[in-house]
Amino acid sequence: MDSVPKLKQQGAYVVEILACIQNIESLMIFGRASWVRQEFQSWSIHHFPKYYFTAPEDQNLISLLESCTRTYEICQVHGSMVKTGLVNVPFTLSKLLASSIQDIEYAASIFNHIPNPNLFMFNTMLRGYSISHHPRQAFVVFNGLRAQQMTLDQFSFISTLKACSRELAHETGQGIHGVVVRSGHGLFTNVKNALLHFYCVCGRIRDAHQLFDEIPQKIDVVSWNTLLSGYIQMSQPTMATCLFMEMCRKGLKFSTTTITSVLCAVSDLGILDGGLPLHGHCVKMGFCSDLNVATALLAMYANAGFIDLGRKIFYQVPEKDVVLWNCLIDGYARNGLLQDSLALLQRMKHEQLKPNSSTLVGLISACAAAGASGVGLCIGNYVEEEQIALDAVLGTALVDMYCKCGFLEKAIDVFGRMEVKDVKSWTAMISGYGVHGQAENAIRIFHRMEEEAECRLSEVTVLAVLNACSHGGMMVEGISFWEKMVREYGFSPKVEHFGCMIDLLGRAGLLEEAHNLIKSLPIEGDATWWRALLAACRVYGNVDLGERVKRILLEIFDEQHPTDSILLSSTYAIAGRLPDYTRMQEIKEEKMMKEAGYSSIEMNE
Repeated sequence: MDSVPKLKQQGAYVVEILACIQNIESLMIFGRASWVRQEFQSWSIHHFPKYYFTAPEDQNLISLLESCTRTYEICQVHGSMVKTGLVNVPFTLSKLLASSIQDIEYAASIFNHIPNPNLFMFNTMLRGYSISHHPRQAFVVFNGLRAQQMTLDQFSFISTLKACSRELAHETGQGIHGVVVRSGHGLFTNVKNALLHFYCVCGRIRDAHQLFDEIPQKIDVVSWNTLLSGYIQMSQPTMATCLFMEMCRKGLKFSTTTITSVLCAVSDLGILDGGLPLHGHCVKMGFCSDLNVATALLAMYANAGFIDLGRKIFYQVPEKDVVLWNCLIDGYARNGLLQDSLALLQRMKHEQLKPNSSTLVGLISACAAAGASGVGLCIGNYVEEEQIALDAVLGTALVDMYCKCGFLEKAIDVFGRMEVKDVKSWTAMISGYGVHGQAENAIRIFHRMEEEAECRLSEVTVLAVLNACSHGGMMVEGISFWEKMVREYGFSPKVEHFGCMIDLLGRAGLLEEAHNLIKSLPIEGDATWWRALLAACRVYGNVDLGERVKRILLEIFDEQHPTDSILLSSTYAIAGRLPDYTRMQEIKEEKMMKEAGYSSIEMNE
């Protein structure tokens, strides 16, 4: 008899829930629909536990599945589930699928054998592909999900948008944005943040800001941080600081991510006055203990030239990670303190911290720029001693440094030992051969790149080859590469490419051809081109053309540069026109002051 009132009570509860479901207007509000689902599920679990709970031994199996970290372990649990029939239970099958996405191919094999996958299973595959090496496959799963005419939820969109961000699939992402708007999921803050991230990553910062402004009540601190990072990524630090000031005016609370982004913006601007109040705020809020904030503060002071303040930040952090060490090493290098960078690198070794390629790349690049061959050789030896893997970034930096410091054989050795080479690696080696006057080897490497490399060559690669041909006097080959660049690779020549061709023709003595090329160019002339032609006139003693070029530099560019007078004066001397040479020398002494040059050499201490 007691069961009758209980059943009535349950029936009344069901009627209440069904009444909510029948209210169509309430389903249009996602919060209400979510409440209905939660209430119905809690009632069902309470009154019909056998449909929602597995036996204790099955629960143990699921716990074991969640603890698996390798595919062969998941395979063993999978086999047990097939044997016990749990593979036919949607709940346990979903758990198996979720545990398998670390090996997306294995997860796909499971998913493809599920007769009627539910929304959770589709979302699991979307999430798996979005974090895998094949994010584009998420689009296939998403289309399959829509073909099933299931009602998508916010997680379906978030994972697919993440895949769009990784693939920079702008058009696909815009299409998904349209589906989001039509389905009403744009009201979810996390979906809106996923869209913001997508537009920022794809470089569509205006679209991102427009989306940001559309529903201001649906944004949170993550939204602000995403847009801040987008402006920094687009090299618009001024806009990032303006956005931060708007946050301040609204009285919003900042996270460490916010502060890190703003510090990066201030660092890019090189304005220390804007960074000092931020540092004070970090001290007040206790943010300085955060490694990301400490690294951003150090980088800010280093970029502004106050490396001593950056050093204080470094030593105030009790537990340092590799990134913080890298930042100070790079800061020393950019401020010309190469020996201090090297000493810090040695100290890092004594503290048994293993450096990575990022630790050394900035330092190596600084050595290349400064011609510090001694420090560069020390770093090269350090890489070999510590057996640091020569990835594309580190290997390219070493090749570039060795070439610029005169150690071509070492550069060739490093290039040969690199297992992975990107377009920058090949370009650095081509440029190195060109700088050392080995144009034929530069061309050989270029042809080898065309045959072996999986990467597509860039405009900079072609520029390096043209430079090598110019310095090597290989006019025919240079013209051939020019035609290949335009016809085969479809590149539009830029100012630098035209400059190389003008220099190439000038060095070959084809002065009138170089002159006609400049005049026929569709883009506005550059002073560097005319000076390259004037330098060629000096080599071949072509006074008439040299005087015309000098007049053009005065009339068009309104420049009275000492170099022009020196080149024309030398042209007179080579042509044997000593009176004109003497006159130019007198004018140069009266009206112009040539900037004094200087050289620097390394001293062994």
